[in-house]
Amino acid sequence: MFDIQEELKKLPGKPGVYIMHDETDAIIYVGKAISLKNRVRQYFQSSRNKGIKIEQMVTHITRFEYIVTDSELEALVLECNLIKEHRPKYNTMLMDDKEYPFIKVTVEEEFPRIILARKMVKDKSKYFGPYTSAGAVKDTIELIRKLYYIRSCNRKLPRDIGKERSCLNYHIHQCKAPCQGYISKEEYGKSVEQVIRFLNGNYDTILKELEGKMQDASENLEFEKAIEYRELLTSVHKIAQKQKITDTAGEDRDILAVAVEEEDAVVQVFFIRGGKLIGRDHFYLRIAKGDTKSEILASFIKQFYAGTPYIPSMLMLQEEIEDIAVIEEWLGKKRGHRVHIRVPRKGTKEKLVELAAKNAGLVLKTDKERLKREEGRTIGAVKELEKLLDLEHVVRMEAYDISNTSGFASVGSMIVYERGKPKRNDYRKFKIKGVQGADDYASMEEVLTRRFEHGLKEQQEGKELGGFTVFPDLIMMDGGKGQVNVALSVLDKLKLDIPVCGMVKDDNHRTRGLYYNNVEIPIDRNSEGFRLITRIQDEAHRFAITFHRQLRSKNQVHSVLDDIPGVGAARRKDLMKHFADIEAIKNATVEELKSLPSMNEKSANDVYRFFHYFVILK
Repeated sequence: MFDIQEELKKLPGKPGVYIMHDETDAIIYVGKAISLKNRVRQYFQSSRNKGIKIEQMVTHITRFEYIVTDSELEALVLECNLIKEHRPKYNTMLMDDKEYPFIKVTVEEEFPRIILARKMVKDKSKYFGPYTSAGAVKDTIELIRKLYYIRSCNRKLPRDIGKERSCLNYHIHQCKAPCQGYISKEEYGKSVEQVIRFLNGNYDTILKELEGKMQDASENLEFEKAIEYRELLTSVHKIAQKQKITDTAGEDRDILAVAVEEEDAVVQVFFIRGGKLIGRDHFYLRIAKGDTKSEILASFIKQFYAGTPYIPSMLMLQEEIEDIAVIEEWLGKKRGHRVHIRVPRKGTKEKLVELAAKNAGLVLKTDKERLKREEGRTIGAVKELEKLLDLEHVVRMEAYDISNTSGFASVGSMIVYERGKPKRNDYRKFKIKGVQGADDYASMEEVLTRRFEHGLKEQQEGKELGGFTVFPDLIMMDGGKGQVNVALSVLDKLKLDIPVCGMVKDDNHRTRGLYYNNVEIPIDRNSEGFRLITRIQDEAHRFAITFHRQLRSKNQVHSVLDDIPGVGAARRKDLMKHFADIEAIKNATVEELKSLPSMNEKSANDVYRFFHYFVILK
């Protein structure tokens, strides 16, 4: 039996993190302290005015534990990690889990690409951002490809040069087809260097170049070209002048302010990069009555900057927060350079903070009702499922489905929902390799085995962000008893303990209920839980059938010429253009085959032997 008063006497006067548990042993609060003895004792002193939230929390505490650290900074880092992992009920919680996009230049490749990336990883590529608008990033990438003729395909170059025909972008003059060897590595590299200068903010060169080309085209009466250059010029101006310069001395800063109403709060963040306000975003938080703006801002900073890949040199806040020195040190270590936290009292900086506060208040007022409805659809629906299945702390749910046409092009899908919302970055698709014909049970066994074996391997290797590292709190199968038993069998073999339920459909192929613990559980069709199950089931089916159709379509356009070694896209095209059909190619002599511009003696012999080998076999 845990005796709180006795355990309080044992607390050390050292820095560390304390963890509060309720009667179900769930973690309900995580905090840090410079002295664990002094801080934790405060919660259980009746004479102190602790506030409504703390008083309520204390009534639920049945035990606590603590982790001693060497410094307050270490305690802060550990507190951030534990809050993110356990999402305790009485901690102020950041409700949004946003990932800001980057522009990624794959400079490690011989023929680099320009792509949108959601995470910045150590892969030798160059990253620009983060940006607050995915739409603006896509527009910028499209513009860059038009301006500098950068490829958009996923071909491995130079390995795949000449293997497939050039794509549409080459024919519409938006790519110089490095896949066909039409541009050298050196020349292509010069274009990539210009792209990097452009992304670093050097717009003047391209603006002058486009203006010159537009004038030349107009003077030569090439009005269509002139219009094209004019449109590109307009696009560059839009990118270059997206935001006005603010009085920030050209530095990178984040402006933070909060608006509060009862148990709802919104933090508004302005992102200033290189002296330009590049965008803004807002974040909803779950708070308790009595939480101050200072406490909310401190909690937000620790959660938000623990997960964001970029930290500016300064944060400007609406109010003073506790532990500024420790938080500055923590942020500085993450950034690699010193970070300052300031509360401006006058001038332009104060006006910016004031503007952020006004925006936060406006968002809170406008979106409060929508937020509550959204929470009912997502978190509320998950809580309904927890109650139906008698489960606790269900955050991540994975759903699986199989799709094929009479056993042809059989595929499996894995979709992920976290806190009632789809997490599309974690979706996975599987080609069925070890099953012949339309055997859904065997196919599902293969999919689940591959998924969890891969996950176990990643965990053993210590991967934090592997594609399969994180395991679900609940597995949802598209089907009833049979599919559930397949999943349970796989988990048993791998010695994993994860709850599994089946999403059962009626005769009209509509969701009917859940199969769990050998019982079909009926669900109220008007409940948010029922709607969530339906969305998950439909999404798993959509993802599986889309992948299946892609494979089926790809297989249906396969040609016998694809199977001839040494004959790539260009040669296949020449053969069909010259001989018109497969039969004529089959009857052609080596000399006739060799006469084509793209063919040499070796490739002509390869084609001849291929067809005549099969003739002999027949």
